[in-house]
Amino acid sequence: MPSIPLYIGLMSGTSLDGIDGVLSLSNQALHATFVAFPDALRAELLALQSAIENEIHREALATNQLTVLYAGCVQQLLADAGISAERVAAIGAHGQTIRHRPELGYTRQIINPALLAELTGIDVISGFRHRDIAAGGQGAPLVPAFHQAVFGSTTQMRVVANIGGISNISILKPDGNVTGYDTGPGNMLMDGWIHAQRGQHYDEGGQWAASGNVLPDLLAALMSEPYLAQPAPKSTGRDLFNTPWLTQHLQHFTSAAPADVQATLTAFTSRTLADAIRRDAPDAEAVYVCGGGALNAYLMRLLQEQLACPASNTSALGVAPQHVEALAFAWLAERFCERLPGNLPSVTGARGPRVLGALYPA
Repeated sequence: MPSIPLYIGLMSGTSLDGIDGVLSLSNQALHATFVAFPDALRAELLALQSAIENEIHREALATNQLTVLYAGCVQQLLADAGISAERVAAIGAHGQTIRHRPELGYTRQIINPALLAELTGIDVISGFRHRDIAAGGQGAPLVPAFHQAVFGSTTQMRVVANIGGISNISILKPDGNVTGYDTGPGNMLMDGWIHAQRGQHYDEGGQWAASGNVLPDLLAALMSEPYLAQPAPKSTGRDLFNTPWLTQHLQHFTSAAPADVQATLTAFTSRTLADAIRRDAPDAEAVYVCGGGALNAYLMRLLQEQLACPASNTSALGVAPQHVEALAFAWLAERFCERLPGNLPSVTGARGPRVLGALYPA
């Protein structure tokens, strides 16, 4: 009997912290690793989020550097598992989003999948978002289909909240219907603020935020963002929620203590998530959080205080929160190899189910 195929999922998200990689067997992470971005690459990827001089050349160089790190992540997974590249059916590689403008018909995730196939000797599936956008969809979020496959229940209405750089929710109903969308910022504003103020890449456990006080007027100003009131389907990213956006809101709060701003940004993430859940999943019986935000104890406490149902992380369902997104792209690679749809039109607004991705053979 042929062995069950192995897949590798690679994800680098809008938090711009690094690459999460998993070796997946039947949607379970056999091995996982994380490769941090060097500071220079992180800075260049952040610069590429907006128009800069000579950006085509700079993007190409950053893309190849990023792809070499992706390949190193794969090699680490293979070494940890003690297996050869031949055992892996395919790599699902998301790439690094530098622009997301579905309303203009495009999204851009940089990666050199041909180089990744060359460096690893494994088939690479990439470009998952493009076909959904071509079919009139948002191209994001794509994880709700995976959430349904792995976390769905026939007896309980569940919400899976992914808190990466951006936050999104998947509303998983017992009848199998799924809805979801990007709710707004996840960690990106918090990470950007603490880096600007203290030189740290993130607020570990939310300790700095917890030392401050939420500023009600600033929170109200942040909550006035029109995106939050838009109906789904919708998706967002650094094209909207970026440093200039935050700076504009802070211009009337120049005397605010930095820790109070951090507390308010954390409250903003929790509030946008809680509002979305209360509005669109009022009968939710449980909320399961994944992504880096699941490790922020202060954020999780604020979220729980605003919900009527228990909130925990996806470890309760058998998957560590930091592995979920990379597993999703291993799953999407498997769906491509089986020529099965990877999107949910009920989430993205596409005209129908589509096979997502493009193949770069080893």
